[in-house]
Amino acid sequence: MHKDGGGGGIRWGDVILASLAAVGWALVGMAGVAALGLHLLGAAPAGALGPMTAAVVVLGVGGSVTPWGDVSVFGGERAAAGVAVDITPLGVGLVGALLLSYVFLRSLRAAAGPAYVSGAELAARVGVLVAAFVAVAGGPVWAGRGVIPVDGESLGVGGVGDLVGGKASVGFRVDVAESLAGAACWALGVVLLALLASPPAPLPPGRGWDAVRRVVRPAASTLVTVAVVAVAAGWAAAAYAAVGDDHPGRVVGAALLGAPNGVWLGVAVGLFVPWEGRASGGLAGALPDPLGDLLRVSSGEPVTVGRLAGLDRGVWLLVGAAGLLMLGAGVLTAVRTARGGLGAVAFAGRCAVRLAAVTAAGLPLVVGLAGVSAGASLSVLGVDGFGGVDVGGVDGVVELRGDGGMAVLLGALWGGAAGGAGALLAYGAGVAGRAASLPPVARAVPWGPGAPGPYTPSVPYRPPNPDTNPYLRLPDPGCPPEGRADGWPERGRPGG
Repeated sequence: MHKDGGGGGIRWGDVILASLAAVGWALVGMAGVAALGLHLLGAAPAGALGPMTAAVVVLGVGGSVTPWGDVSVFGGERAAAGVAVDITPLGVGLVGALLLSYVFLRSLRAAAGPAYVSGAELAARVGVLVAAFVAVAGGPVWAGRGVIPVDGESLGVGGVGDLVGGKASVGFRVDVAESLAGAACWALGVVLLALLASPPAPLPPGRGWDAVRRVVRPAASTLVTVAVVAVAAGWAAAAYAAVGDDHPGRVVGAALLGAPNGVWLGVAVGLFVPWEGRASGGLAGALPDPLGDLLRVSSGEPVTVGRLAGLDRGVWLLVGAAGLLMLGAGVLTAVRTARGGLGAVAFAGRCAVRLAAVTAAGLPLVVGLAGVSAGASLSVLGVDGFGGVDVGGVDGVVELRGDGGMAVLLGALWGGAAGGAGALLAYGAGVAGRAASLPPVARAVPWGPGAPGPYTPSVPYRPPNPDTNPYLRLPDPGCPPEGRADGWPERGRPGG
């Protein structure tokens, strides 16, 4: 197959091996983060780390886990424990997405070349990658089940511990069909986002794909970069907080699993996206202050920056941080967008429209991923654990969902304002368009429009060197031409 992707057949062996490599690196990375996070949190009892790691990996790629409980009381089966969880550990998913997209794009560039890839080649690679991910993800789906023994005496609540008497177990299993469907959607979404947000990634030729290169990629790559940088800052803050904490392992473990959840939730709140939620029982303590306090005292009412600031005025810092983050996105978008000879105002308008459109599509996605829904209950002899009995600090309900419609509107407003302001700053600093990607026809492509020829010479492989090219050497003025004693030809001799 040619390096340009424009000729020859598809090398299915290379496609399959590259897809398996990308999937393997992604799942290994996710399993490592999940296992380390659970271990540091102390959330996995002896013998349960493997199944729990598999379950967390499945949750990280959009799967579903159904827990179940069984508590024997006086030899009977009249007690049951139930837990409902709908939360994505974005720390696990983010690591997997970065590894999957990096290996996929690297193999795509190696196979297709610097400019174009055929549509058939791209479709084959995307399809095989998604299929391979679903097939390999079947391992965690199958392994993500187990039983965790619970010591009844450790509950330490009234007579409940005596009633249970140590014969308790809490199990969990992965919903196979829903989890495999979620894995397929997750892998497809990661690959499409990687293609949209990676400026050097080759795409098929055509006006539509050229519009993706020129219009979508500068703003999309900027938002992805800003989102990852924000998460890195969250991890750094967690590492700093762990130094002075009594349980540093728990802080680091929680950050590994859920730092993107907290960071992107804070960014959305700082951009004034309203949220609906409620919290009760011991699970409410898992939310950061003052969010947990607000949900406990005013369940069901919208969560806004103003209401949170009524409990802690430091919440207003979220607005400033989110605003600076968006302004940085605007500047970076302007640096990556081609000026095309436009003036400052016209160029600012171009960047504002593009960043507004991409942010309007991206912010609802972030809001949806950062949502939380979790609950736990324990009933003994028909007495619900919520009814005034605190069972081991794990009872309660936590629900938090953002307003997707307002996220679209606010994303467009913030993106437009940040894109325009950032473009004016970049234009004034003289960096507007400095990192804009060259169109593919300006590169050395061996086929199609702009191919090398007498009027469009190809890009040289190395800079010109007079030591290796005799045509670039200039004659030494102190040495006569070869074959003449005086250095002058007959007709060019002075006085001749």
